Amino acid sequence: MDLSLFLQYGSILLVLIVLEGLLSADNALVLAVLAKGLPEQQQKKALDIGLALAFVFRIGAIFLISFLFNVWEVQALGAAYLLFIAIKHFLKKDDGEVEVKQKSFKGAVLQIAFADIAFAIDSILAAVALVIALPATSFGHIGGMDTAQFIIIVLGALAGLIVIRFASQLFIKLLTERPSLESAAMLIVGWVGVKLVMHTLAHEALQIIPHSFVEGPIWNTIFWVVMIGIAVGGWFASGKKKTTEESSQS
Repeated sequence: MDLSLFLQYGSILLVLIVLEGLLSADNALVLAVLAKGLPEQQQKKALDIGLALAFVFRIGAIFLISFLFNVWEVQALGAAYLLFIAIKHFLKKDDGEVEVKQKSFKGAVLQIAFADIAFAIDSILAAVALVIALPATSFGHIGGMDTAQFIIIVLGALAGLIVIRFASQLFIKLLTERPSLESAAMLIVGWVGVKLVMHTLAHEALQIIPHSFVEGPIWNTIFWVVMIGIAVGGWFASGKKKTTEESSQS
């Protein structure tokens, strides 16, 4: 690979990593909420296994990218699931005591993997759209795609999952220190569900709303303004969890 070709591929990889990083905030928060119901010692392991399963899916999805254009149902299921857990959180009965429900480890892993699969489709399609225009190399083909292009997409997907993994851990810590933030987090989970609904309705198989609107500045501005507003409002409305020592002194 000559220098100019190397620079082209390298620049696209950097763009992909930045793109995955920007897209990972809402994904990471959803996964943090899903993992928080586990005992602390199992949270990290559940995130690792769930994201590993999702990474296997992403690699397979790159081979099946032409099929993925028709899988709007996965986005619809993901949207329905996120809206369900958000609504369920606010409809649960308040008996005056906080009931802590421990999730099963296997169930949490599957939820994390499924949620990331729902998020993955758009990022994979965006990655392919960026990479497909790169010049072909002499490295052969993998799954009908130039090997170098395939490797760039896989590296971009891996970088995105790494960002999500560490961001999820940070969000879990914040939700533990500030329990009142969980309601704001659930609002964001529901809002991300709305985002998936919009992408589903704009899918070329449905075209209920224009795809240009969903990808355009108006909807993206609305999405981020609302999301940041919920996060900031939730932060100021919440307080740090009192330690045992602080509770005894009060």
